Amino acid sequence: MDGVGERTGTGGERVSLVPWAEDDLWLLRRTNSPRMTAHLGGPETEEQLLVRHRRYVKLEPGRMYRVISADGGETVGSIGYWQRTWRDTEVWETGWGVLPEFQGRGLAVRAARAVREAARAAGPHRYLHAFPSVGHAASNAVCRGAGFTLLGQADFEYPKGHWIRSNDWRVDLERGD
Repeated sequence: MDGVGERTGTGGERVSLVPWAEDDLWLLRRTNSPRMTAHLGGPETEEQLLVRHRRYVKLEPGRMYRVISADGGETVGSIGYWQRTWRDTEVWETGWGVLPEFQGRGLAVRAARAVREAARAAGPHRYLHAFPSVGHAASNAVCRGAGFTLLGQADFEYPKGHWIRSNDWRVDLERGD
């Protein structure tokens, strides 16, 4: 298994990142609920999910992952990193989703730390950014817990036609922390 793992603190539940595969469409469907997409403009159509799935399977540069509870072997969500131009610089961007029944256990923080290491190993970009909605307390807490620094706010159009006010969180991949 070409995965990445993370454990934090004593007694923390471990996670593994498993590269996104053809048979992972079910996970996109599970995360396509009003609750899971409230900060992203709402659920997508089946056609949009199929396009997203194709993009995830072929993502380059970058990579999408299923997040697995290494302790129980269950799929708990998804996370990834991909290239984007931000303020005239090529950077990595990350985003994640944890299924409702697994939320509140610190799994997203552990996955964000693991994806940070995957992005660092992939090179060539110095920074990894996350852009959660300013109103998404849980995702902003993940950024804080995973060692990102809050740089300020920015407006994003996502999906097309839907503007989101986001926080710009960044981690320096050249630092070893």
